[in-house]
Amino acid sequence: MKQISCAIKTMLTVAVLLISAPVWAADAPLPSLYERLGGTGPITAVVGKFVSIVGQDKRINGYFANADLPKLKKQLVDQVCQASGGPCTYEGKDMKTTHAGMKITTAAFNALVEDLVKALDTFNVPAREKNELLSVLGPMKSDIVEVP
Repeated sequence: MKQISCAIKTMLTVAVLLISAPVWAADAPLPSLYERLGGTGPITAVVGKFVSIVGQDKRINGYFANADLPKLKKQLVDQVCQASGGPCTYEGKDMKTTHAGMKITTAAFNALVEDLVKALDTFNVPAREKNELLSVLGPMKSDIVEVP
């Protein structure tokens, strides 16, 4: 009788644990990209590193020679935050207007993407999140590049 009572207690304990444990279904939605990137703080850190890398990149830093860097950083943070599903609102001009007349080439755009990847790699952003962010930002290319 004591063994049966102990077995029942064990089964009840297991049942309670199973009922109270969080259930992660295979098809449960992932947190937003913004959440997986860590929020505004880590996005701000990546953008800061990115702007620093671009500033040293002789292939493209001329495009930013007259840029207001604090304003640019804030706009980039807001843009990445919004694009990744975060609470920020990008209030800058659209990409076509912003880059009109700059004669940005495909090679320059690709260099910029390389620099972004370097910044993301500096902070060990996982491949899934890195690729997802690049896929969100990539379509801007058609509004930025004027010279194929």
